[in-house]
This record gives sequence, C-alpha cells and structure tokens, in this order.
Amino acid sequence: MRLHQLEITAFGPFADTVRVDFDELGADGLFLLHGRTGAGKTSILDAVAFALYGTVPGARADGRRLLSDHAPAGTAPQVSLEATIAGRRLRIVRSPDYERPKLRGTGTVKQNAKASLTWLDGSGEHLSRLPDIGEAVRRLLGMSAEQFFQVVLLPQGEFAKFLRADSEDRGKLLERLFDTTRFGSVERWFKDRRSTAAKRLEEQQRAVDLLLAKVSAAAGLEAGADAEPVVWAHRLRDDAAESRDLALAALDVARADDTRDRAVLAEATELRRCQERRARAVTELADLDAAAGELQTLSTELETARRAAPVVDVARDARRAAEAAAVAHAAAVAAAAPLAADGEGQALVAELDGSPAETDRALIRPHEQRWSAEVVRLDALLEQEQRLTRLEADRVALQQQRRDLAVRAERIAAELEGLPGRRDAAEEAARRSERAAATLPRLEAELARATDALAAATELQDRAPRLRRLEDEVVALRDAHHDARTALLDVRERRIAGMAAELATDLVDGRPCVVCGATAHPNPARPASDTATKADEDAAREAEQRAAAELTRAQAAVADAANTVAVLRQRCGDAGLDTLTGMRAAAAATHAATAATAAERERHRGEIARLRGLDADLREQAHAVDVEVAQAAHREESAAAEADEIRTRITTAAGAEDSLAARRRRIAALAGAAANLLDARVRAANAATVARERAQEAAAAAERAGFASIEQALSAVRPDSRLREIEQALRAAADRRAAAQAVLDDPETARVGDDPVDLTEPEAAVTRSAAALAAAVSAASEAERRHADIEKFAARLEEEYAKLVPLRDEQAELAALADVVAGTGQNTRKMSLRSYVLAARLEEVAESASVRLRRMSGGRYEFVHTDAAGTHGKRGGLGLDIHDEYTGAVRSTKTLSGGESFQASLALALGLADVVAAESGGLVLDTMFIDEGFGTLDADALDAVMGVLDELRAGGRVVGVVSHVDEMRQRIPSRLHVVRGRTGSTVEIAS
Repeated sequence: MRLHQLEITAFGPFADTVRVDFDELGADGLFLLHGRTGAGKTSILDAVAFALYGTVPGARADGRRLLSDHAPAGTAPQVSLEATIAGRRLRIVRSPDYERPKLRGTGTVKQNAKASLTWLDGSGEHLSRLPDIGEAVRRLLGMSAEQFFQVVLLPQGEFAKFLRADSEDRGKLLERLFDTTRFGSVERWFKDRRSTAAKRLEEQQRAVDLLLAKVSAAAGLEAGADAEPVVWAHRLRDDAAESRDLALAALDVARADDTRDRAVLAEATELRRCQERRARAVTELADLDAAAGELQTLSTELETARRAAPVVDVARDARRAAEAAAVAHAAAVAAAAPLAADGEGQALVAELDGSPAETDRALIRPHEQRWSAEVVRLDALLEQEQRLTRLEADRVALQQQRRDLAVRAERIAAELEGLPGRRDAAEEAARRSERAAATLPRLEAELARATDALAAATELQDRAPRLRRLEDEVVALRDAHHDARTALLDVRERRIAGMAAELATDLVDGRPCVVCGATAHPNPARPASDTATKADEDAAREAEQRAAAELTRAQAAVADAANTVAVLRQRCGDAGLDTLTGMRAAAAATHAATAATAAERERHRGEIARLRGLDADLREQAHAVDVEVAQAAHREESAAAEADEIRTRITTAAGAEDSLAARRRRIAALAGAAANLLDARVRAANAATVARERAQEAAAAAERAGFASIEQALSAVRPDSRLREIEQALRAAADRRAAAQAVLDDPETARVGDDPVDLTEPEAAVTRSAAALAAAVSAASEAERRHADIEKFAARLEEEYAKLVPLRDEQAELAALADVVAGTGQNTRKMSLRSYVLAARLEEVAESASVRLRRMSGGRYEFVHTDAAGTHGKRGGLGLDIHDEYTGAVRSTKTLSGGESFQASLALALGLADVVAAESGGLVLDTMFIDEGFGTLDADALDAVMGVLDELRAGGRVVGVVSHVDEMRQRIPSRLHVVRGRTGSTVEIAS
C-alpha cells in the first residue's frame, strides 16, 4: 500500500481544506510529521484511517467528534485519500456523521455518513455504499481496521505497554491482531464431540442395562449379572437349554400314557355303540308294522291322482274357449255403439238383428264402401282448401315485399346521398398512411438503437460482476506470485549461505581450491540442515515463473473484460437498465403504431376504389327495386282471383257442416266403425263354434280315465307338492325298514352280548392322562419360551455390548484430546490451542523484532520468548524477556531504561507489523507511520534507530515519523509541519 494524496476539510483541528502530497513528501522514503502539542499531528493519521475504514484508532473513535469545532457552521467534514493498494489505484472520499444547523428555524439536524470509491485505473465499478467500500478495502489490504492501526500506524506508546504487559494483557492484543477464531472453533469442536460421544456412550450403556434386565426377567432372577455380562448371559442360556430338554422328555412320556388310555376308551365306546344300534333297529321295525294301514291309504290316493291328471288339461282348454266366446260377443255389441249414435249409422244397426253370423258381411260391406268413397272426394276438396291458405299467405308476403322494397329504395337513396363524404374521408386516411410510411425507416433506426442499448445494459449486468471476480483473482494471483517470489529469494539466500558447503563437495586433496587456490583442505565446510541446493533453487524459480504466467494470463483476462465492459457502457450510454427498458418500450410502441398506420395504406386505397364502384352499384340497385315492385303488384292480383274461386267450391261441398274438415271426420268415422263392426261380428261367430267343440272333447277324456263326469275327475286331482309329499313318505318308510333289517343282519351286531358296557373307569383314566399331558405341555412350552427369550436377549446383549466397547475407547480418547486442546489434563504447559497459536505468533514476532533490536542496541539485546505455564491458573506461553549479550543473562523487559524501552518497543512494533503483514497474505506495506517516543534516546541510540529507519526506507518503504523532538527536524529534511492557530490548524511541507 502506498499513499499519494490526502485532502482534509473541517475534520479534527483543520477548519479549512488542507492537502498533503505524500508522493512529494516521501520522495526520500523518510519524512517527519511534527508540530506543537495539540496541533493535529495524530489527526493526519486519523484522517488516513478514517478514509480507509470509516473510523479512527483507539479511544478517539468514541470520545472525540470528527467535525472540526473551528469550521464555519454548515461546512461538511470530508476526507479524500488517493492511494495504490494491491496494484489498484483508487480514490476514497468519506464524510462522517455530523450535526448541521437546520435550514429553517433553530436547532440542528443529523447528517448521515456517506462515502464513495473511484477506481482511477479505469477498471471496476465505482462504489457508493458504505458496506461495499469497507469490504473492498478489507479485501485489498487483507487486514481489519485493528490490524491496520497496529501495523501501519505504529502506536509506540501502546507497544511500550505491550512490552511490559503480563501474559493476559499481551494475549488480548494478540487476539485482536491475529484471527484465532478457527482455533477456538477447534476447541469447541472437541468439546462438542466429547459431549456427543458421552451421550452416545450413555445411551449405549442404557441399552446394555435394559437387555441385562430383560435377560434376568426371562431367567426369573431378581439379582443382576454376577460376572461379565455376555458370559453371564451365555451361562443362563445353557441352563435354560438343559431345563428345556428335561421338560421335552417328560412331555413324550405323558403323550404315550394319554395315547394308550384313549385307545382303551375308544374300544369300549365302540362296543357300547353296537349295542345301542341293535336296540334302535328292533324298535324301528315294530313302528313300521303298526303304520301299515296308513301307508296303504296314501298309496291309493297317489294312484287316483295320477289317473285324473290328463283330464285337467282338456277341461282347462274347454273353459278358456267358452270365456273367449263371451268376450268376442261383448266386443261385437260394443262395436255397434258408434254407428247407433249417428243418424246415417242407425239404419245399418237396425238391419243387424240377432247373434253374429256369416250373413252379416253382405249387410255391412255396402255401407262401408259408400262412406269410404265420400271420404276420398272430401280429401280432394281439403287439398284445395290448403291451396287457399297458401294463396292468402302469398298475398301477405307480397304486400310485405312491396313495403320492404320501399324501405330499400329509401336506404339506397340515403347511401347515394352520403357517398361523397365517405369518399373524402377515405382519401384523407390514405394520405395519413402515406406520411406514416415515409417516417417508418427513421423510427426503425431509433428502435434498433434502443434495442442495442438495452442488450448492452443487460449484458453489462453479467459482465461487470465477472470483471470484479477477475480483478479479485488478479489480487489473489499477485499475492501468490509475491509468495513464490519471496520463496525463491529465500531459497537463493539459503543457497548463498551454504555455498561454501556446496563448493566443498568438489574439493579433492592435492587439487587447488577454485576460491583460495590452496591444495590442502583440512576443514572443509559442512552443509547445514536448511541449506538449499541448485535443484531447490530451480524448483522455486519454476514455481515463481508459473505464478508469474498465471498472473499475466489473469491480467490479460482483466484487460479483455475491462475493454468489453467499456464498449458495453459506451453502447448503453451509462443509462440504467430500467431507463433503457422504458426507452426501448416507448420506441417499440411508437414504431408499432406508425407501422400499423402505414400498413393501412393499401386498404385505404382499396376503400376509395370500392366507394367509386359503389355509386354505380347503388344506382343499378335502385332501378332493380322499381322493377321488383311492379312484379309484386301483378302477382298479388293473380293470387286474389284464384282464392275467390276455391273458396266458392269449398262452401258448396261443406253444406250444413261447420267446415269441410268436420264433415270429412264424421264420414271417415262411419266408414271405420262399419269395418270394425264387421270384424267383431265375424270373430264372435268363430269363437262360439270353437267353444262347443272344446266342451265335447273334455267330456270324452273324463270318461276314458274312469270317471263318471268331468267334475269327479277334477276332484281327484292333487297338487304336485302333495304328490311329492306322499312319494317321500312311502319311500322313507321303505328305507327305514331296509336300514333296520341291515343292522340286525350285520355279523358284528349279532355277536354283541346283552350285558351293558360301563365307560366310567376308561373315561376317568383318559381324564387323568390328559391333565398330566397338559401340565407337561405347559412346562415344556414355558421352558422353550424361557430358553428362546434368553437366547434372543443374550444375542442382542452381545451385539450391544460389542458396540459399547469402542464407544468407551472413543470417549476416553476424545476426553483426553479435549482436555489437551483446552489446556487441562495431560497438557503440562496448561496452554489451550488458541494460546498455543498466539504463542507461535509471538515467537515469530520476537524473532523478527530481535533482528532490529540487535541492530539498534549494537548487538547487546534480543528478545527471548518463553512458553512456560502461567502461575495461579493464568495463561501460559506468552512470556517475553530480554537476553543481555553483555552479561549472558535473561531478564525482564521491565528492567530496561527509558531509551532501551523505546528501542525494544519500536523493534517489537516493526516485528509485529512484519508478522501481521505476512499473516494478511504478504501484502507489501509501502507506507507506515511511527508515532512519538524518540525524545527518550541519546545521540548514539538515536543514530541506531535512524539506521533501522534507513533500512526500512532502503527496502522501498516510505516511513513517516511523528515527533516534536527538535533534533529530528535536523536529521530528516522532508517535513510536514502542522501549525496550530486560533482558527484551526494548517499544514506546511518542506522537502
């Protein structure tokens, strides 16, 4: 990081705008910042810190207003810093929160802080949001504000406190500078893992205890395991298996006894059943003999019913024929009723006297034919009546047609009258379309420009973040290249340091040395443990060249991306995406409206031609309407004449009837009634003949079946259910007799004695053996269940106990590791992991600071770091002492004099700055400030300190020394003088 320009307005003691040119001031690499006490020397450093981080170091951030009390009312405080950080040149402008007078009335109003970051190298998006600016500065510098205040703005007074502080206070500062969060996370991780492992172990132990209880319960024991759990469970399982085998043997004996007793009982039971079957067969035969008369009556009833069955069907047919003849006669009487109700039909009914006969056809047919002919004549007249209706409708339609033609003639006349105005409007619309077509190319060009700008803005949204990512990659690759370069230089330095040993490998006695020419080599140099070889240097050089190539590639990618972004910004004109979207939408709408108007050009031209042709068409239509009116009047007159003629014929034919249709309906009804009467009387005559024939057939069938009359035959008929009932009764009696006789004829039944068989003793024996068998089954089942339960729970216990052992080992290991990481247990130094890391960082600081302290003290002093444990439970590993080369003793830093303390504090501050810079990615800090402390040095000590500062300047750094010591002004020619005044401070540059 190198500072270029600083501009301060109304900030701290500076009322007006002051400017500091660090390029001019630091041209020699060393300048002095001096002035009277309270003039504002430290405020210059505060302004640099505020520009970068938006805050100032230490307590000044809370206890001091940044707005200058000397500034005129309403002046806005502002700091502008131009610097180069990580290869990027930028300008940051910041204003803090401050109170300004209200524009109206009295009192003040708070003005919020604001800032801006401008990339002066031409690449990257400028920033205006405070969080974005803070993130960009932290990313480029690679350190927080606290680290920056300690590394760049070296507060000598604080490092004097750090030098003499105890381990606790020294650790607090180191924790602010070095991020040990991840090591604290490791400590918490081990603690959480130990807690989690303890919970898992406890859960697994509960599972084992539960299974032990289940094994005890299955074995019927109240006490727990008296040995190792798995061995104890296996012993219980073996005991249960032995008990099970004994129970199964007893069960086999009980089953054999039960089988034998049941066989004896079955044999006695079968003998008793044979005696009972024989007694039932004798009783059955006696009952059948007693019921022989009743069975004979049933047999006679069955035979008579079977003879009467054929007569039933014939008698049924005769009855149905008689019923059909009666129905047909009633229908013939009903068919005569419609004719009797009419005057002309009464004569026909009077001629039909008596029952229906074949002679009725000759009387009815002539009347039917006369009435049918009359219906045909009336149908012809009805068609003429329909023609009359159509003629009347035609006359009405022709009258309506004449009225419609009149309306049409009026419409045609109105259209002819308005046609000139419509033709003028169409011609004006055509002229507008012509003008729109002429402007369309210009609008298309504007739409294309708006579309291109919008596309560029849209692409820019994607390209800009990619450019930022590439810039971040360049920063990372630049850091990697710096690391590779540093590694190469380190390897070269180690190789040069060990060059004597490298040359010594080629020495041979008797041959001259290429350096001194001697032929004797009594004590050749030996390579040290960290000596580098040519292969190491080649490998480091290749790594540095690869890093440089990657950096060059990334820088080229950044340049290409920056060019693309610049072209896109030129195309979109720095307008926002929303603005360009609106402009493109407006251009598209205007173009679409104009194109739509231009597209109507041909339609308007066609409309003009159509209107011109419409004039001729309308005039032709007017002439055609006149012709149609004349034709309609002629057709109306012809229809009226024909309608009068038809109306006269219909009136004559209808006579006294209300209408021609009414007469036609009456005559047609007479003709239909006559036809129906003829059919009904013919059917009645035929039905009477069939009924007489069926009655004669039924009487003959009864006689053949052996009955005196049809009625006697019908009385002997029985339902099918009764017949089936008689048949089943007779068949059951026969079956019962055959079964009883078969039992008596069986040889097994014949040999059975008459003495009754007693089953009391066999049944008692079976009861006793069954009870014994049930008890044996229960005992065997219980033994089997107990063995199965113990075996199941023992197997699960073995599995869970196998899981418990590694959990115990893991818990013990994690507990030990967690204690060591936390600084307890076997950790003899009582240092936590964070304390150990801070101790390592402090050791690096001590080594770096010792190099400069030895130089400033003439080789007398160097720092000694100790990692001994603290007393009374305090933090260990952060001890810092001084080794005195003159006495060889190691003593406390509190024993140093004032000048020696300043030298030690300055060396410690510079060493800490080097370590923090390396921790932040190896960033080169080209500018740094050292605040106060030089007044305690004598001339020799001051010379030594200035020598160290000259070395810093020779390394390419610009060092600003803040002091009010007069001798410093004589030693440092480049000076920034802060002048205090009643109206505020100002600055003067002398170089």
